[in-house]
Amino acid sequence: MSWLDRDHTIAPPGFNRWLIPPAALAVHLCIGQAYATSVYKTALVAHFDATLTQIGIIFSIAIVMLGLSAAVLGTWVDRNGPRKAMFTSALFWTSGFLVGALGIFTNQLWLVYLGYGVIGGIGLGIGYISPVSTLIKWFPDRPGLATGMAIMGFGGGALIASPLSTQLLRMYDPNSSAEGWVASGDAVGKLFLTLAVVYFIYMMFGAFTIKVPAEGWKPAGFDPSQLKSKALVTSDNVSATNAIKTRQFWLVWIVLFCNVTAGIGILEQASPMIQDFFRGADGTTAVSVAIAGGFVGLLSIGNMGGRFVWSTTSDIIGRKRIYMVYLGVGAALYLILALAGSSTTLLFVALAFVIISFYGGGFATVPAYLRDLFGTYQVGAIHGRLLTAWSAAGIAGPLIVNAFLDAQGTPGELTANAYQPALLTMVGLLIVGFIANLLIKPVDPRFHEPVEGTQRESVKEA
Repeated sequence: MSWLDRDHTIAPPGFNRWLIPPAALAVHLCIGQAYATSVYKTALVAHFDATLTQIGIIFSIAIVMLGLSAAVLGTWVDRNGPRKAMFTSALFWTSGFLVGALGIFTNQLWLVYLGYGVIGGIGLGIGYISPVSTLIKWFPDRPGLATGMAIMGFGGGALIASPLSTQLLRMYDPNSSAEGWVASGDAVGKLFLTLAVVYFIYMMFGAFTIKVPAEGWKPAGFDPSQLKSKALVTSDNVSATNAIKTRQFWLVWIVLFCNVTAGIGILEQASPMIQDFFRGADGTTAVSVAIAGGFVGLLSIGNMGGRFVWSTTSDIIGRKRIYMVYLGVGAALYLILALAGSSTTLLFVALAFVIISFYGGGFATVPAYLRDLFGTYQVGAIHGRLLTAWSAAGIAGPLIVNAFLDAQGTPGELTANAYQPALLTMVGLLIVGFIANLLIKPVDPRFHEPVEGTQRESVKEA
Protein backbone atom coordinates (compact mmCIF):
# COMPACT_ATOMS: atom_id res chain seq x y z
CA MET A 1 0.00 0.00 0.00
CA SER A 2 2.85 2.35 -0.87
CA TRP A 3 0.39 4.74 -2.52
CA LEU A 4 -0.48 5.88 1.01
CA ASP A 5 3.12 6.85 1.81
CA ARG A 6 4.22 10.43 2.34
CA ASP A 7 6.45 10.31 -0.76
CA HIS A 8 3.36 9.91 -2.95
CA THR A 9 1.66 13.00 -1.52
CA ILE A 10 4.33 15.64 -2.20
CA ALA A 11 2.80 18.48 -4.20
CA PRO A 12 4.25 19.28 -7.65
CA PRO A 13 5.67 22.75 -8.41
CA GLY A 14 2.97 25.39 -8.80
CA PHE A 15 0.42 23.47 -6.72
CA ASN A 16 -2.35 25.73 -5.34
CA ARG A 17 -2.28 25.53 -1.54
CA TRP A 18 -5.96 26.54 -1.34
CA LEU A 19 -6.86 23.06 -2.59
CA ILE A 20 -5.72 21.60 0.74
CA PRO A 21 -8.42 22.99 3.12
CA PRO A 22 -11.27 21.07 1.38
CA ALA A 23 -9.37 17.82 1.95
CA ALA A 24 -9.00 18.63 5.64
CA LEU A 25 -12.66 19.61 5.89
CA ALA A 26 -13.78 16.33 4.32
CA VAL A 27 -12.32 14.45 7.28
CA HIS A 28 -13.16 16.91 10.04
CA LEU A 29 -16.78 17.36 9.00
CA CYS A 30 -17.22 13.59 9.33
CA ILE A 31 -15.54 13.07 12.69
CA GLY A 32 -17.26 16.22 13.98
CA GLN A 33 -20.40 14.07 14.26
CA ALA A 34 -19.22 13.47 17.83
CA TYR A 35 -20.81 16.81 18.73
CA ALA A 36 -24.24 15.63 17.59
CA THR A 37 -24.56 12.75 20.07
CA SER A 38 -27.12 14.68 22.13
CA VAL A 39 -29.64 14.20 19.28
CA TYR A 40 -30.07 10.51 20.14
CA LYS A 41 -28.91 10.58 23.77
CA THR A 42 -32.42 10.39 25.23
CA ALA A 43 -33.25 7.55 22.83
CA LEU A 44 -30.29 5.52 24.10
CA VAL A 45 -31.26 6.23 27.72
CA ALA A 46 -34.70 4.73 27.01
CA HIS A 47 -33.43 1.86 24.87
CA PHE A 48 -30.86 0.64 27.40
CA ASP A 49 -32.90 1.70 30.46
CA ALA A 50 -29.81 3.61 31.58
CA THR A 51 -28.98 6.90 33.30
CA LEU A 52 -27.70 10.05 31.61
CA THR A 53 -24.29 9.39 33.13
CA GLN A 54 -24.14 5.84 31.72
CA ILE A 55 -24.97 7.06 28.22
CA GLY A 56 -22.72 10.10 28.58
CA ILE A 57 -19.81 7.69 29.14
CA ILE A 58 -20.01 6.78 25.43
CA PHE A 59 -19.00 10.32 24.47
CA SER A 60 -16.42 10.49 27.27
CA ILE A 61 -14.70 7.28 26.14
CA ALA A 62 -14.55 8.58 22.56
CA ILE A 63 -12.90 11.84 23.67
CA VAL A 64 -10.50 10.00 25.98
CA MET A 65 -9.44 7.76 23.10
CA LEU A 66 -9.16 10.80 20.85
CA GLY A 67 -6.59 12.36 23.16
CA LEU A 68 -4.71 9.14 23.89
CA SER A 69 -4.49 8.05 20.24
CA ALA A 70 -3.41 11.54 19.18
CA ALA A 71 -0.73 11.56 21.87
CA VAL A 72 0.60 8.07 21.12
CA LEU A 73 0.36 8.28 17.32
CA GLY A 74 1.20 11.96 16.79
CA THR A 75 4.80 11.24 15.82
CA TRP A 76 3.62 8.39 13.55
CA VAL A 77 1.25 10.80 11.78
CA ASP A 78 4.04 13.37 11.28
CA ARG A 79 6.39 10.69 9.95
CA ASN A 80 3.99 8.89 7.59
CA GLY A 81 2.09 11.89 6.28
CA PRO A 82 -1.57 12.91 6.22
CA ARG A 83 -2.85 10.48 3.55
CA LYS A 84 -2.03 7.32 5.47
CA ALA A 85 -3.34 8.94 8.67
CA MET A 86 -6.65 9.98 7.08
CA PHE A 87 -7.10 6.53 5.53
CA THR A 88 -6.48 4.87 8.91
CA SER A 89 -8.82 7.32 10.63
CA ALA A 90 -11.63 6.46 8.21
CA LEU A 91 -11.26 2.73 8.91
CA PHE A 92 -11.43 3.17 12.68
CA TRP A 93 -14.17 5.84 12.70
CA THR A 94 -16.60 3.96 10.47
CA SER A 95 -15.84 0.60 12.11
CA GLY A 96 -16.81 2.22 15.40
CA PHE A 97 -20.28 2.95 14.03
CA LEU A 98 -20.67 -0.63 12.83
CA VAL A 99 -19.73 -2.14 16.17
CA GLY A 100 -21.87 0.44 17.97
CA ALA A 101 -24.86 -0.46 15.81
CA LEU A 102 -24.36 -4.13 16.71
CA GLY A 103 -24.43 -3.17 20.38
CA ILE A 104 -27.71 -1.29 19.93
CA PHE A 105 -29.39 -4.10 17.97
CA THR A 106 -28.32 -6.72 20.55
CA ASN A 107 -29.02 -4.42 23.53
CA GLN A 108 -25.39 -4.66 24.69
CA LEU A 109 -24.28 -1.25 25.96
CA TRP A 110 -20.68 -2.41 26.36
CA LEU A 111 -20.48 -2.89 22.59
CA VAL A 112 -21.46 0.75 22.08
CA TYR A 113 -18.69 1.70 24.52
CA LEU A 114 -16.25 -0.44 22.54
CA GLY A 115 -17.45 0.59 19.08
CA TYR A 116 -18.27 4.30 19.14
CA GLY A 117 -16.15 4.93 22.24
CA VAL A 118 -12.90 3.00 21.86
CA ILE A 119 -12.63 2.11 18.15
CA GLY A 120 -14.34 5.26 16.89
CA GLY A 121 -12.37 7.36 19.39
CA ILE A 122 -9.08 6.14 17.91
CA GLY A 123 -10.35 7.23 14.51
CA LEU A 124 -11.24 10.60 16.00
CA GLY A 125 -7.73 11.16 17.35
CA ILE A 126 -5.89 10.19 14.18
CA GLY A 127 -8.29 12.10 11.95
CA TYR A 128 -8.22 15.19 14.12
CA ILE A 129 -4.46 15.76 14.01
CA SER A 130 -3.78 14.40 10.51
CA PRO A 131 -4.30 17.62 8.50
CA VAL A 132 -3.23 20.17 11.15
CA SER A 133 0.56 20.17 10.81
CA THR A 134 0.17 19.88 7.02
CA LEU A 135 -1.91 23.06 6.84
CA ILE A 136 0.48 24.91 9.15
CA LYS A 137 3.28 24.06 6.71
CA TRP A 138 1.17 25.25 3.76
CA PHE A 139 0.28 28.52 5.55
CA PRO A 140 3.35 29.57 7.60
CA ASP A 141 2.40 33.20 7.00
CA ARG A 142 -1.05 32.73 8.63
CA PRO A 143 -0.94 29.83 11.11
CA GLY A 144 -4.11 30.92 12.90
CA LEU A 145 -6.04 30.96 9.64
CA ALA A 146 -4.53 27.58 8.73
CA THR A 147 -5.51 25.85 11.96
CA GLY A 148 -8.92 27.49 11.84
CA MET A 149 -9.53 26.03 8.39
CA ALA A 150 -8.26 22.63 9.52
CA ILE A 151 -10.34 22.39 12.65
CA MET A 152 -13.50 24.35 11.88
CA GLY A 153 -14.88 21.28 10.12
CA PHE A 154 -14.81 19.34 13.37
CA GLY A 155 -16.94 22.00 15.00
CA GLY A 156 -19.25 22.10 12.01
CA GLY A 157 -19.75 18.36 11.85
CA ALA A 158 -22.86 18.57 14.01
CA LEU A 159 -24.29 21.21 11.67
CA ILE A 160 -24.68 18.43 9.12
CA ALA A 161 -25.04 15.46 11.44
CA SER A 162 -27.71 16.93 13.73
CA PRO A 163 -30.47 17.64 11.16
CA LEU A 164 -29.46 14.62 9.08
CA SER A 165 -29.66 12.35 12.13
CA THR A 166 -33.00 13.81 13.17
CA GLN A 167 -34.51 13.21 9.72
CA LEU A 168 -33.07 9.71 9.45
CA LEU A 169 -34.38 8.78 12.90
CA ARG A 170 -37.86 9.95 11.86
CA MET A 171 -37.61 7.97 8.64
CA TYR A 172 -36.44 4.81 10.40
CA ASP A 173 -38.97 4.99 13.28
CA PRO A 174 -42.64 4.35 12.34
CA ASN A 175 -43.79 6.03 15.58
CA SER A 176 -42.08 9.34 14.87
CA SER A 177 -45.40 11.20 14.52
CA ALA A 178 -46.48 10.40 18.09
CA GLU A 179 -46.66 13.20 20.65
CA GLY A 180 -43.56 13.31 22.86
CA TRP A 181 -41.80 10.95 20.47
CA VAL A 182 -38.42 9.49 21.45
CA ALA A 183 -36.58 7.52 18.75
CA SER A 184 -36.39 3.73 19.15
CA GLY A 185 -33.12 1.88 19.58
CA ASP A 186 -33.68 0.17 16.23
CA ALA A 187 -33.82 3.59 14.53
CA VAL A 188 -30.57 4.68 16.20
CA GLY A 189 -28.89 1.44 15.09
CA LYS A 190 -29.94 2.01 11.49
CA LEU A 191 -28.71 5.62 11.78
CA PHE A 192 -25.26 4.34 12.82
CA LEU A 193 -25.11 2.02 9.79
CA THR A 194 -26.04 4.84 7.42
CA LEU A 195 -23.48 7.25 8.88
CA ALA A 196 -20.76 4.60 8.58
CA VAL A 197 -21.26 4.34 4.82
CA VAL A 198 -21.61 8.08 4.16
CA TYR A 199 -18.62 9.08 6.28
CA PHE A 200 -16.33 6.43 4.78
CA ILE A 201 -16.92 7.82 1.28
CA TYR A 202 -16.23 11.43 2.26
CA MET A 203 -13.16 10.61 4.33
CA MET A 204 -11.67 8.70 1.42
CA PHE A 205 -12.07 11.82 -0.71
CA GLY A 206 -10.03 13.77 1.83
CA ALA A 207 -7.34 11.09 2.04
CA PHE A 208 -6.78 10.94 -1.71
CA THR A 209 -6.74 14.69 -2.35
CA ILE A 210 -4.38 15.79 0.46
CA LYS A 211 -0.86 16.97 -0.45
CA VAL A 212 2.23 18.02 1.53
CA PRO A 213 4.56 20.85 0.42
CA ALA A 214 7.96 20.00 -1.03
CA GLU A 215 11.01 20.53 1.19
CA GLY A 216 11.99 24.21 1.28
CA TRP A 217 8.68 25.46 -0.15
CA LYS A 218 7.32 28.76 1.09
CA PRO A 219 4.53 31.06 -0.15
CA ALA A 220 5.46 33.90 -2.48
CA GLY A 221 6.57 37.01 -0.60
CA PHE A 222 6.79 35.28 2.78
CA ASP A 223 9.74 36.31 4.99
CA PRO A 224 10.14 33.95 7.99
CA SER A 225 12.26 36.53 9.83
CA GLN A 226 9.17 38.70 10.31
CA LEU A 227 7.76 36.17 12.77
CA LYS A 228 10.59 36.83 15.22
CA SER A 229 9.28 40.34 15.87
CA LYS A 230 6.37 38.92 17.92
CA ALA A 231 7.18 38.30 21.58
CA LEU A 232 5.85 34.75 21.94
CA VAL A 233 6.72 33.57 18.42
CA THR A 234 9.96 31.66 17.90
CA SER A 235 11.82 30.79 14.70
CA ASP A 236 13.55 27.97 16.60
CA ASN A 237 12.19 24.46 17.10
CA VAL A 238 11.48 22.21 20.07
CA SER A 239 11.02 18.44 19.74
CA ALA A 240 7.94 16.69 21.07
CA THR A 241 10.11 14.96 23.68
CA ASN A 242 11.49 18.25 24.98
CA ALA A 243 8.20 20.14 24.70
CA ILE A 244 6.57 18.11 27.48
CA LYS A 245 9.48 19.03 29.75
CA THR A 246 8.64 22.72 29.53
CA ARG A 247 6.37 24.71 31.82
CA GLN A 248 4.75 26.28 28.74
CA PHE A 249 3.39 22.95 27.52
CA TRP A 250 1.65 22.22 30.80
CA LEU A 251 0.28 25.74 31.14
CA VAL A 252 -1.25 25.43 27.66
CA TRP A 253 -2.52 21.98 28.73
CA ILE A 254 -4.36 23.57 31.68
CA VAL A 255 -5.73 26.33 29.44
CA LEU A 256 -7.11 23.82 26.94
CA PHE A 257 -8.49 21.55 29.66
CA CYS A 258 -10.41 24.37 31.33
CA ASN A 259 -11.77 25.77 28.07
CA VAL A 260 -12.81 22.35 26.75
CA THR A 261 -14.38 21.10 29.98
CA ALA A 262 -16.61 24.17 30.11
CA GLY A 263 -17.65 23.86 26.45
CA ILE A 264 -18.35 20.15 26.53
CA GLY A 265 -20.70 20.77 29.44
CA ILE A 266 -23.09 22.54 27.07
CA LEU A 267 -22.46 20.61 23.87
CA GLU A 268 -22.90 17.13 25.31
CA GLN A 269 -26.22 18.11 26.90
CA ALA A 270 -27.36 20.70 24.34
CA SER A 271 -30.58 19.17 23.04
CA PRO A 272 -32.24 18.37 26.41
CA MET A 273 -30.68 21.44 28.04
CA ILE A 274 -32.67 24.00 26.08
CA GLN A 275 -35.86 22.03 26.75
CA ASP A 276 -35.15 21.88 30.48
CA PHE A 277 -34.33 25.60 30.72
CA PHE A 278 -37.83 26.45 29.51
CA ARG A 279 -39.80 23.75 31.30
CA GLY A 280 -42.78 24.90 33.31
CA ALA A 281 -43.89 23.82 36.77
CA ASP A 282 -46.37 21.40 35.16
CA GLY A 283 -43.50 19.52 33.49
CA THR A 284 -44.20 20.73 29.94
CA THR A 285 -41.59 22.55 27.91
CA ALA A 286 -41.94 25.44 25.47
CA VAL A 287 -39.22 23.94 23.26
CA SER A 288 -40.08 21.02 20.96
CA VAL A 289 -37.77 18.19 19.94
CA ALA A 290 -37.40 19.75 16.48
CA ILE A 291 -36.42 23.14 17.93
CA ALA A 292 -33.95 21.45 20.28
CA GLY A 293 -32.39 19.69 17.29
CA GLY A 294 -32.18 23.05 15.52
CA PHE A 295 -30.46 24.50 18.58
CA VAL A 296 -27.78 21.80 18.32
CA GLY A 297 -27.28 22.79 14.70
CA LEU A 298 -27.04 26.47 15.66
CA LEU A 299 -24.40 25.69 18.27
CA SER A 300 -22.53 23.82 15.57
CA ILE A 301 -22.47 27.03 13.51
CA GLY A 302 -21.04 28.87 16.52
CA ASN A 303 -18.51 26.10 17.10
CA MET A 304 -17.44 26.05 13.46
CA GLY A 305 -17.51 29.81 12.96
CA GLY A 306 -15.59 30.42 16.17
CA ARG A 307 -12.85 28.07 15.05
CA PHE A 308 -12.31 30.11 11.91
CA VAL A 309 -13.10 33.68 13.03
CA TRP A 310 -11.37 33.66 16.42
CA SER A 311 -8.29 31.72 15.29
CA THR A 312 -7.89 34.09 12.34
CA THR A 313 -8.26 37.03 14.73
CA SER A 314 -5.41 35.55 16.79
CA ASP A 315 -3.06 36.19 13.84
CA ILE A 316 -3.74 39.88 14.41
CA ILE A 317 -3.94 40.29 18.20
CA GLY A 318 -1.84 37.29 19.31
CA ARG A 319 -2.65 33.91 20.86
CA LYS A 320 -2.28 34.99 24.48
CA ARG A 321 -4.74 37.88 24.13
CA ILE A 322 -7.33 35.79 22.31
CA TYR A 323 -7.26 33.21 25.11
CA MET A 324 -7.87 36.01 27.59
CA VAL A 325 -11.10 36.60 25.66
CA TYR A 326 -12.04 32.91 25.51
CA LEU A 327 -11.52 32.38 29.22
CA GLY A 328 -12.25 35.77 30.82
CA VAL A 329 -15.28 36.82 28.79
CA GLY A 330 -16.38 33.17 28.67
CA ALA A 331 -16.49 33.01 32.49
CA ALA A 332 -18.68 36.13 32.60
CA LEU A 333 -21.08 34.70 30.00
CA TYR A 334 -21.36 31.40 31.87
CA LEU A 335 -22.26 33.31 35.02
CA ILE A 336 -25.03 35.17 33.21
CA LEU A 337 -26.27 31.90 31.68
CA ALA A 338 -26.45 30.27 35.11
CA LEU A 339 -28.27 33.16 36.78
CA ALA A 340 -30.45 34.63 34.03
CA GLY A 341 -30.33 32.26 31.05
CA SER A 342 -33.90 31.07 31.54
CA SER A 343 -35.39 34.57 31.37
CA THR A 344 -35.79 34.54 27.57
CA THR A 345 -35.06 32.03 24.84
CA LEU A 346 -33.19 34.67 22.84
CA LEU A 347 -30.79 35.41 25.71
CA PHE A 348 -30.19 31.71 26.33
CA VAL A 349 -29.43 30.99 22.67
CA ALA A 350 -27.19 34.07 22.29
CA LEU A 351 -25.14 33.24 25.38
CA ALA A 352 -24.74 29.59 24.41
CA PHE A 353 -23.80 30.55 20.84
CA VAL A 354 -20.97 32.90 21.92
CA ILE A 355 -19.73 30.51 24.62
CA ILE A 356 -19.48 27.68 22.10
CA SER A 357 -17.76 29.97 19.58
CA PHE A 358 -15.07 30.56 22.26
CA TYR A 359 -14.88 26.82 22.85
CA GLY A 360 -14.32 26.18 19.14
CA GLY A 361 -11.90 29.06 18.87
CA GLY A 362 -9.82 27.62 21.69
CA PHE A 363 -9.44 24.34 19.81
CA ALA A 364 -8.53 25.99 16.53
CA THR A 365 -6.06 28.46 18.03
CA VAL A 366 -4.09 26.00 20.15
CA PRO A 367 -2.06 24.43 17.27
CA ALA A 368 -0.97 27.95 16.25
CA TYR A 369 -0.14 28.70 19.91
CA LEU A 370 2.04 25.58 19.94
CA ARG A 371 3.64 26.60 16.65
CA ASP A 372 4.47 30.02 18.15
CA LEU A 373 6.02 28.49 21.27
CA PHE A 374 7.70 25.36 19.88
CA GLY A 375 8.17 25.93 16.12
CA THR A 376 7.03 23.72 13.23
CA TYR A 377 9.49 20.83 13.67
CA GLN A 378 7.19 18.32 15.45
CA VAL A 379 4.16 20.50 16.04
CA GLY A 380 1.79 17.70 15.00
CA ALA A 381 3.22 15.35 17.62
CA ILE A 382 3.19 18.10 20.27
CA HIS A 383 -0.42 18.87 19.39
CA GLY A 384 -1.27 15.20 19.72
CA ARG A 385 0.21 15.04 23.21
CA LEU A 386 -1.56 18.21 24.23
CA LEU A 387 -4.89 16.63 23.28
CA THR A 388 -4.65 14.48 26.40
CA ALA A 389 -6.16 17.63 27.94
CA TRP A 390 -9.20 16.96 25.75
CA SER A 391 -9.26 13.37 27.03
CA ALA A 392 -9.35 14.59 30.61
CA ALA A 393 -11.98 17.20 29.74
CA GLY A 394 -14.01 14.56 27.93
CA ILE A 395 -14.35 12.79 31.26
CA ALA A 396 -14.66 15.85 33.49
CA GLY A 397 -17.16 17.89 31.44
CA PRO A 398 -19.94 15.30 30.99
CA LEU A 399 -19.29 13.86 34.46
CA ILE A 400 -19.74 17.25 36.14
CA VAL A 401 -22.93 18.05 34.24
CA ASN A 402 -24.50 14.58 34.30
CA ALA A 403 -23.63 13.95 37.96
CA PHE A 404 -25.24 17.23 39.02
CA LEU A 405 -28.30 16.55 36.86
CA ASP A 406 -28.73 12.96 38.05
CA ALA A 407 -28.69 14.31 41.63
CA GLN A 408 -31.28 16.99 40.79
CA GLY A 409 -34.00 14.78 39.34
CA THR A 410 -35.24 12.67 36.43
CA PRO A 411 -34.32 13.38 32.77
CA GLY A 412 -37.26 15.02 31.05
CA GLU A 413 -38.44 16.68 34.26
CA LEU A 414 -35.48 18.96 35.02
CA THR A 415 -35.61 22.78 35.04
CA ALA A 416 -33.06 25.59 34.67
CA ASN A 417 -32.26 25.58 38.41
CA ALA A 418 -30.90 22.04 38.10
CA TYR A 419 -28.10 23.33 35.85
CA GLN A 420 -26.83 26.14 38.10
CA PRO A 421 -24.32 24.09 40.16
CA ALA A 422 -22.71 22.66 37.01
CA LEU A 423 -22.56 26.02 35.22
CA LEU A 424 -21.04 27.80 38.23
CA THR A 425 -18.41 25.05 38.41
CA MET A 426 -17.52 25.87 34.81
CA VAL A 427 -17.07 29.53 35.75
CA GLY A 428 -14.44 28.51 38.30
CA LEU A 429 -12.63 26.35 35.75
CA LEU A 430 -12.45 29.18 33.22
CA ILE A 431 -10.93 31.48 35.84
CA VAL A 432 -8.22 28.87 36.54
CA GLY A 433 -7.51 28.68 32.79
CA PHE A 434 -7.34 32.47 32.56
CA ILE A 435 -4.63 32.58 35.25
CA ALA A 436 -2.65 29.77 33.57
CA ASN A 437 -2.70 31.66 30.26
CA LEU A 438 -1.31 34.80 31.94
CA LEU A 439 1.70 32.80 33.15
CA ILE A 440 2.82 31.67 29.66
CA LYS A 441 6.22 33.08 28.59
CA PRO A 442 8.64 32.22 25.73
CA VAL A 443 10.32 28.80 25.92
CA ASP A 444 13.83 28.69 27.41
CA PRO A 445 16.45 28.37 24.59
CA ARG A 446 17.96 25.29 26.30
CA PHE A 447 15.00 23.28 24.94
CA HIS A 448 15.60 24.35 21.31
CA GLU A 449 16.79 21.83 18.73
CA PRO A 450 20.14 22.33 16.95
CA VAL A 451 19.38 23.87 13.56
CA GLU A 452 21.35 21.33 11.58
CA GLY A 453 19.68 18.41 13.39
CA THR A 454 16.21 19.73 12.66
CA GLN A 455 17.04 20.19 9.02
CA ARG A 456 18.37 16.65 8.67
CA GLU A 457 15.24 15.21 10.27
CA SER A 458 12.99 17.29 8.00
CA VAL A 459 14.79 16.03 4.90
CA LYS A 460 14.54 12.43 6.13
CA GLU A 461 10.78 12.71 6.76
CA ALA A 462 10.14 14.48 3.44
